[in-house]
Amino acid sequence: MTQHFARGLLMLTAFGLSGCMAFSPDGGMTTVSDLASQTINKDVAFVRSAEGAEAVNATVHRLLARTLTAETAVQIALLNNKGLQAAYNELALAETELVEQSLPPNPVFSISRISGNGANEIERQVVGDILALATLPFRSDIARDRFRQAQLRAALATLRLAADVRRAYVRAVTCNELAVLLTDAKATAESTAQLAVKLGETGSINKLDQAREQVFYAETTADLATARQAATSTRERLARLMGLWDDGLDFRLPNQLPPLPRRPQALPSIEADAVAHRIDLQIARLELTALAKSLNLTEATRFVTLLDLAGISRRTQDPEGAPFRERGFDVQFQIPIFDGGEVRVRQAAETYNLAFNRLTERAVNVRSEARDAYRTYRSTYDIASHYQREIIPLRKIITEEMQLRFSSMQVDIFALLTEARQRLASLRGAIDARQRFFLAQSDLQTAVNGGGSPASGGDTSTTIAAAASADGDH
Repeated sequence: MTQHFARGLLMLTAFGLSGCMAFSPDGGMTTVSDLASQTINKDVAFVRSAEGAEAVNATVHRLLARTLTAETAVQIALLNNKGLQAAYNELALAETELVEQSLPPNPVFSISRISGNGANEIERQVVGDILALATLPFRSDIARDRFRQAQLRAALATLRLAADVRRAYVRAVTCNELAVLLTDAKATAESTAQLAVKLGETGSINKLDQAREQVFYAETTADLATARQAATSTRERLARLMGLWDDGLDFRLPNQLPPLPRRPQALPSIEADAVAHRIDLQIARLELTALAKSLNLTEATRFVTLLDLAGISRRTQDPEGAPFRERGFDVQFQIPIFDGGEVRVRQAAETYNLAFNRLTERAVNVRSEARDAYRTYRSTYDIASHYQREIIPLRKIITEEMQLRFSSMQVDIFALLTEARQRLASLRGAIDARQRFFLAQSDLQTAVNGGGSPASGGDTSTTIAAAASADGDH
């Protein structure tokens, strides 16, 4: 009987091995690469060898050789950011979990020899976990869903880094542009303050007007120092996101933001696009599927928490030296006297309901975020375009007319300086409006594809997955 059991155990094990997963050559990166290519048109790389590292370094150095654009900065970060590489390592670890869950449990073989009082006894025993073998297809299916989630989480980390780099790039270039503007304004204010001092010495202007010119110069100097500090800080943040250090820190940024697009994007189905493409929603859907499968598995095994079937072959030698063999089997299981499995079933059901409500809440929030992001995108485009088409051209006309009138002595120096202050304020407003537009453009892309900050309610996927894992392992 023991031989029959051993053969059955081996056949069952072989059957389980036929459905085993194998490690993929890229660590599950195909899904991440495809999503990055389709969503943001960028390449990603999982560096796992010295050759891969050299290839990435060569590409990064080539991209750093010219003035950075937002797209170039994003590409460098996706190749060079070590935090993103750590996310890809987590994906590779998730694949090991998938392979492990697809393997049947190892049978345990033991042999013992006992002698005494002239008698010898040799016992061989093979122990297999029948419950683990029976639930192997279910556990493998759940593990595949969780691995798919891990792939989407890695893709989400990729999109999140890309969005962070775009925002950091916009802020860094804005600070550069503002610093250039304030440098010119400071030179003008300094000349004006010096002129005011000379006029004050001759008695041509009073102390009040002289103080006004000097305070304008002092305030412009302070604003320039603040802008330069902001430019340094935003540049450092961009360098961190791109994973640059030492020689890579001398990258070049443009002195101003690019011009506005000729027309804004028209997205009539923004809500449907967001619900269909948001990666965080895809993760939540897979989580719900995995929990449903885990709930079914919990209900199927609620009364059996341990089942070990042991095939026993015992060889005994009596005191007279005549050997004889004993065969049999031993079954061990828990008797559900106090806990019939209702607690685990209730836990699984409530965990599923939790995930369902989180998914529904997230879907509602995604639609709202998409609507709000598009409205912000359109309004910031209109404001920045208004500055570009109306305010700045009018300011240019006013400046030219004031200079002509000053040349013909129709206005004095103070009227000209007053106009210079107003023009400076308009230019700063235009820079700020363009910055807001490009940030809103990045936020719109994030609202449609995902990659923003976690929801305010917290990312509960890890907690929910842990609960599902506990249920599936029983």
